[in-house]
Amino acid sequence: MKDKKLKTQIERFLQIPLKLLFILLFMVVLAFLYSRKVGVLTGSFVVIYSIVLLIIYYHYKPRIMSEMVSYAFEQGQIQKELLKELAVPYTLIDMDGIILWHNHEFENMVGDTKVSRDIHKYFPHITKDMFPSTADDVQEFSMSYGERQYHVQFRMIQVDIDVDENDEDNEMSDFDNAYKDAMVVVYFFDETDYKRLLQENKDQKLISSLIYIDNYDEVLESTDDVRRPLLMALVDRKVNKTILDIGGIVTKSEKDKYFVVFQQKYLAQLQANKFDLLDEVRNINVGNGLPVTLSMSVGMGEATFQECYESARMAMDMALGRGGDQVVIKEGEKISYYGGQSRQVEKNTRVKARVKAHALQGIIEAKERVVIMGHRLPDADAIGSAIGIYKLAKVYNKEAHIVLDEATISIRPVLQNFESNPLYEEDMFIDSTTAKELVDMDTLLMIVDVNRPSYTECPELLDLTKTIVVFDHHRATSEVVTNAVLSYVEPYASSACEMVAEVLQYTNEAIDLKANEADAMYAGILVDTDNFVQKTGARTFEAAAYLRRKGADVVRVRKMFRDSMDIYRSRAEAVRHAIVYREQYALAIFPAEGVDSPTVIASQVANELLDIEGIQASFVVTNLDGTVYISARSIDTLNVQLIMEQFDGGGHANAAGAQLTECTVEDALERIKAVLDKMHEAEELSE
Repeated sequence: MKDKKLKTQIERFLQIPLKLLFILLFMVVLAFLYSRKVGVLTGSFVVIYSIVLLIIYYHYKPRIMSEMVSYAFEQGQIQKELLKELAVPYTLIDMDGIILWHNHEFENMVGDTKVSRDIHKYFPHITKDMFPSTADDVQEFSMSYGERQYHVQFRMIQVDIDVDENDEDNEMSDFDNAYKDAMVVVYFFDETDYKRLLQENKDQKLISSLIYIDNYDEVLESTDDVRRPLLMALVDRKVNKTILDIGGIVTKSEKDKYFVVFQQKYLAQLQANKFDLLDEVRNINVGNGLPVTLSMSVGMGEATFQECYESARMAMDMALGRGGDQVVIKEGEKISYYGGQSRQVEKNTRVKARVKAHALQGIIEAKERVVIMGHRLPDADAIGSAIGIYKLAKVYNKEAHIVLDEATISIRPVLQNFESNPLYEEDMFIDSTTAKELVDMDTLLMIVDVNRPSYTECPELLDLTKTIVVFDHHRATSEVVTNAVLSYVEPYASSACEMVAEVLQYTNEAIDLKANEADAMYAGILVDTDNFVQKTGARTFEAAAYLRRKGADVVRVRKMFRDSMDIYRSRAEAVRHAIVYREQYALAIFPAEGVDSPTVIASQVANELLDIEGIQASFVVTNLDGTVYISARSIDTLNVQLIMEQFDGGGHANAAGAQLTECTVEDALERIKAVLDKMHEAEELSE
């Protein structure tokens, strides 16, 4: 017991004056050596001092010992009572989870006056893995118990306890004498009220939201003049009613734009209803030829309201870049999507294309050189649009290069018309290493047919210049080029070549496309539309007509993409072994061994699988250099881009893809099946 140790320490302390007598005796001896009289005098005083000291020591020692031990015991009792009455639930357990001691608040917390010895009876989820490994280590976690929430803290202590086995009041009397081991002190801090107030404060925060009518001009053009006011009035009514029902404020900033403010606690209600405002507005029909679609963005989780508004603006740019008719929520770095299943409506107006063309022209004129790159393993659309921009740069007498590390089988026929051609410079195509040496602050970096930095041919180039322009027709994701001086992302477009063809028509300079350049761009449109079958509109055919006028030849382009017999057989073999899942999805594996450009052929297999009756979407996987590539294609109304987003991929509603690492092709198929099952259960694939 600690009181025994204390008695020993006090006794040693009282014996100090007696031990000092030896020093005094030594002084007496020295005094005798110096003078007999001085020695006798000092010796007499030492004798008297010793007698008095012994009398005091033996007379007062028991009383002093008793008083000091009583005081120490009282202090120990006070500390024990303080721990017992501590307002924080507190318990001491051993490394096996056995409760050695606890206070009254712990009893109140577990609702048991006779607390069990095993802590797992009350907290089964507490395991040894949660215990700290050293005395300096502190482990913390939050948990719920009953109707309360607690912040639990574990601290390790090293103990050396002498246990008096005869002390019946000692709660540890059943442990071995001189017990020495590690123990864990557990604190339970009740944070129920704190979390409630924190949640209330969070719920009452105002968040910014924007609502845009995606196709305002197109819808009005499809509606009779007399019905247009009624149509817009119904849209206004739907928007106002939805926001007013959640206690928000809505104001119409422009004819097709709304600014909305509401409390954060109502966001969960909108999410639970899957933002049915979009469906309600889409179902409005007063004779309009096109359905009205809305895009909504929400900005939250920022320090100031102004920052929330900026987040809402960024989210709206992303919603429009993904084709509209959806909701994008931006909470800090986290981005959530809702909707986005409807088809993008082609915009008949070319105002935006003309504005982008003039802006691009000014940027090119201000720079010394232009470096163009597409995505890794470029296809005909990426190389065709790059050639179109290359031609534009040359019109303004700028040094221009196209970054190309590997020529896939799909673009080699196109490249043959430019390589070793005396009309083009030898460094028209350069690799990434050369590009990194050329790109500087006086370089325009032009990115085509991709808007994700990690998917570009050489992502390092993005850090070497501040002048970046993006032209792409894929739906935007959360990963975007954030520092682009000009971004032209139009999901409605069939291909990047279509967008570049429009831009070429609106530049101030007359651009004389050569036949092989027109062929390259025409090939890009042809491949991305699957021979003008998918995602084509009036502007697609207008761009194709422009290229035809510039010398593009349909027969010549078709000859570029004829396959060898071996490739045709390997593609047919993949189709033969395809399986049908849920009676509407075709899944296949394309073996990459011994095949040139397997990712390109896999996408061709995915297109061919759509020709099978009843197939709504196809998914073909292939493994190339340890990375599994997924090619997804769809027909009719199914949006495969939403499915590929589950794998951090992207693309179009009809053509999308993703890349998986540390995964086999068989595992990839199983993951695709799991995502399809999950999205079907959530009705996210309903047509």
